[in-house]
Amino acid sequence: MHTVSGGEVAGILVAVFWAILVSFLAVALARLAQTLRATTKLVADVTDQAVPLLSDASSAVRSAQTQIDRVDAIASDVQEVTSNASALSTTVASTFGGPLVKVAAFGYGVRRALGGRKEDVPAGPAKEPRRAVIVGRTIPAARRTKRKKD
Repeated sequence: MHTVSGGEVAGILVAVFWAILVSFLAVALARLAQTLRATTKLVADVTDQAVPLLSDASSAVRSAQTQIDRVDAIASDVQEVTSNASALSTTVASTFGGPLVKVAAFGYGVRRALGGRKEDVPAGPAKEPRRAVIVGRTIPAARRTKRKKD
């Protein structure tokens, strides 16, 4: 019979541990390779879907820019029309405003002259209605009488 020495036992143990370690590393490498293949497939799928999306987004941005340019042109046209309307309003007011005020004043004077002067002469001393002051505000007599209807 053959006796096994301590060195041989130690060699066998080291060989078994190396075999277990190599098996563990082989399984880990196989799983890592499988994970890398799945990741590569996922990246390829994302790329295939992202390219059309980016193309659509680019066309949407171009369309939005075109619409913004159109709105800008419309806004500048509206600003020009507003300034023209303001100038026209000023011209009309200065052209017709003075003469119309004079005609209205003349008409008022003629009515007063033809209607008599009874309205101008007061019958007695003018008596102003009493005013009530509430919290720093003056309330006219007409509103005061409405409040007393409680």
